[in-house]
Amino acid sequence: MSIYNKLGRNDLERKQAVAGYLFILPNLIGFMIFVFLPLLASLFLSFFNWDLINTPVFVGFDNFIKMFKEPLFRKTLINTVYYTLGVVPLTVVFGMILAVLVNSVKKGFIYKFSFFMPYLIPMVGAALIWQSIYMPNFGILTYLLDLIGITSPQWLSDPDWAMPAIIIMSVWKNIGFTFIVLLAGLQGIPNRYYEAAEIDGANSIQQFFRITVPLLTPTIFFTVVISMIDSFKVFDQAFILTKGGPADATKTLVYYIYTQGFEYFRMGYASAVGWFLLIVIFALTIIQFIYQRKWVSYDV
Repeated sequence: MSIYNKLGRNDLERKQAVAGYLFILPNLIGFMIFVFLPLLASLFLSFFNWDLINTPVFVGFDNFIKMFKEPLFRKTLINTVYYTLGVVPLTVVFGMILAVLVNSVKKGFIYKFSFFMPYLIPMVGAALIWQSIYMPNFGILTYLLDLIGITSPQWLSDPDWAMPAIIIMSVWKNIGFTFIVLLAGLQGIPNRYYEAAEIDGANSIQQFFRITVPLLTPTIFFTVVISMIDSFKVFDQAFILTKGGPADATKTLVYYIYTQGFEYFRMGYASAVGWFLLIVIFALTIIQFIYQRKWVSYDV
């Protein structure tokens, strides 16, 4: 009798496994067609010169060597790093501040919704909103600065202010995601730690830096990694607000890939730059995972 029961269990497990694979099969097919195969095709194209019309010509590693010789590529790389160094810290810090403030409010649903709502707005719509805010003569930001006696800069037409303008807009747009993730992390910290700290006489600031921050480091690490990856892929903001200008001040690596591939039809070169970007993101992510052992605590 036990043999038949065993065979029955094995047959049931086999059917459940088949059913599971059938459920994920559409997703796997979509991944293979729209992600994996194009990824392999771009790797193949990175070793060729191809203008979408003529026969591809094999050039080996010339596309990878050429990119480091082009001043515009170096400028777009610097712009992307500049954008990332501006967006990631600001998003995490302000997201943390908002999460701590909302976590202290008993009925904070309206605040959660308000702070998270910008993240739900499509990037194109958000960029158009901020384009009107940054208008030099009729923008709301110019008007508010004039009220306090500050001359508003030419946000989107000044090379010195164009990238900060995009950074401000991106922080506003993405802070909702960081805020809601950090808030979830805060609500997962047991109250007994704070109760013990109060008994020992620790004030709110000491509790924040000695309890909240250490126990929230896994969540902070997650938000930093996600924000960094997302920042290196920035495209929509620069494309809509400034078209990469003025004087290429807001042209990023993804924007550079777009122009090289779909405006100048240098598909092989664009693929090489795309793979360079992939390697950079992968390397930075691995480095963060290696060094997170020194500052991330998973003990609760």
